Amino acid sequence: MKRYVFFLMLSMALIGQSQAQLLSFGPKFGVSQGDVRVFEGFQGDDSKMGYHVGAFARINLPVLFIQPELLYTNTGGSFQDNSFNYDVSFDRLDVPIMVGINFAGIFRLQAGPIASYMIDSKMTSSGGGTQNTFFPPKEEFTFGYQAGVGLDIGNFLLDLKYEGGLTNSVNGFDDVPTDQRQNQLILSLGFRLF
Repeated sequence: MKRYVFFLMLSMALIGQSQAQLLSFGPKFGVSQGDVRVFEGFQGDDSKMGYHVGAFARINLPVLFIQPELLYTNTGGSFQDNSFNYDVSFDRLDVPIMVGINFAGIFRLQAGPIASYMIDSKMTSSGGGTQNTFFPPKEEFTFGYQAGVGLDIGNFLLDLKYEGGLTNSVNGFDDVPTDQRQNQLILSLGFRLF
């Protein structure tokens, strides 16, 4: 009887450990450097520091891993013409789904699609002693891609990714024709809870 109890406890411990290695979950946050592209008559394309906060889950398969994330992201950029300076800000809900390969349990290569829901966007123009804020119509859902590298150090995850936009979120602010497909460099830190 003692052998059966010991065998049952050992089996449960091994199953629990294999499930923990199969699935992990935790919070994730970081910073990004994004830009806004503008058309003729404007100068700049100055990048803006943004941030993101959310959570990730990772499913570890024999060769690959799949890592969906849910992130609140703030990003934007700035540019100018002969009279005004423009600052643009976007608040988004991002869902990247990374697929990658883990080398030696430490180094990762990853890439995948990202879907974004635009929560809010605004542009502030200043110049000539005036300041105006515009809230343009927007495409609520946009799509893009991310690719990058990562490190797993204990329970910490460090990711460096590039994001490119495939669809445009805003075609213009007031009379300012812009292409809001965000290109970003993203640095993230995550913590694996289990």
